[in-house]
Amino acid sequence: MTSPPHLPRRHVAEQLDRVADELADAFHGVFAPDTVTRFVHETHALLDEHATIKTHLVTLTARFARQRLTDHGHAQGLATVTVPQVLFICVHNVGRSQMAAALLDHHASGKVAVRSAGSRPRGAIPDVITTALAEIGVGLTEAYPKPLTDEVVRAADVVVTMGCGDACPVFPGKRYLDWRVTDPLDQPLEQVRGIRDDIDRRVRALLGELLDT
Repeated sequence: MTSPPHLPRRHVAEQLDRVADELADAFHGVFAPDTVTRFVHETHALLDEHATIKTHLVTLTARFARQRLTDHGHAQGLATVTVPQVLFICVHNVGRSQMAAALLDHHASGKVAVRSAGSRPRGAIPDVITTALAEIGVGLTEAYPKPLTDEVVRAADVVVTMGCGDACPVFPGKRYLDWRVTDPLDQPLEQVRGIRDDIDRRVRALLGELLDT
């Protein structure tokens, strides 16, 4: 489902209502329909605030709202959790945090749930990032910048910050790591490869710790 640019507000509302109906069915017995509808409309507003290109905003809203509801259920103890969850945060969620999330998801093979977010998300993921990852067989074709929300932090077991300062809320019971990684934005491919390899080493080490526990 996509929403063309400048789609009348009434049509956007109708599309969001359809998304809410679909997610209410998916989360039946976990969340009330009103809760699902609230999450969907809040999610659309969050993405609309930060999006540079808004052609597929409704589709992204459906995806992000599903993730947020999943994490909210996790944080509230309403869903069964079988694997640890890691959240990567950088400033814009188009570089370091996206690379780290893609690498961990690739190496974990479903044994870890992975999230990423930005303290001030904006723009689109540069081609140099996707190229550097594709060189080692890691895809990043469906990723998009996402704002940092409360429930994704609450649902995480490990929170990895990567140059976002003190923007991340701190909750007890979480493991917080701060990785000093060079920002790959506006860097040439050769530099991005080095950053990719640095993140990859860190990700592999973290995965080894998570699977040993």
